[in-house]
Amino acid sequence: MSKISKIRTRNTDVFLRVRKGHFATMHSHTNYFIDVTLQKMRLSEAKALAEELVSNYRTNTIIDTILCIDGMEVVGTCIAEELTADHYMNMNAHQTVYVVSPEFISGGQMMFRDNLVPMIAGKHVLILAASVTTGKSALAAIDAVNYYGGIVVGVSAIFATVDECDTHPVTSVFDPNDLGDYESFKPQKCPMCAKGEKIEALVNSYGYSAL
Repeated sequence: MSKISKIRTRNTDVFLRVRKGHFATMHSHTNYFIDVTLQKMRLSEAKALAEELVSNYRTNTIIDTILCIDGMEVVGTCIAEELTADHYMNMNAHQTVYVVSPEFISGGQMMFRDNLVPMIAGKHVLILAASVTTGKSALAAIDAVNYYGGIVVGVSAIFATVDECDTHPVTSVFDPNDLGDYESFKPQKCPMCAKGEKIEALVNSYGYSAL
């Protein structure tokens, strides 16, 4: 497999690790593997990422709950700390934020146990994902929040290829413009497969499994 390269931002602690090749996700084939593992699990990187993401919401959006998917709980906690910090203006009347994760049942549907429902119902919910490309995971999260009576205020991600999901704004630190030649295809319409190029790895927001 090709080597991991880094794409940096003005914040020296925030960068994107990418590997170019032929990769298969659950819903698509792509020519890049976006590796967000360390950003989700290393505290210093999670904090730096949170500082970048929270700027979109601190002064103009009420956020009661952060719904973390793709293993984004560490980043979600860092965002909650930023939103409730005393030295920042924010819209949160209670000066506190819930950080929750869904439970998955058959078909990828999300659910919340009765003890977690009060953290969703009637609350302003920010959906936090590692990436939003096809948007299917984000849509499932939006459907779940709506079902349990929550109010979706937006979708936030490390990397995203769309600006909105089911009319809700999507904000991200990185997008395809940072890669230049990023491409994503439906599996049955993948030109790399048509050329006989073998898939190098199965990938998702948790990492990759080389083939």
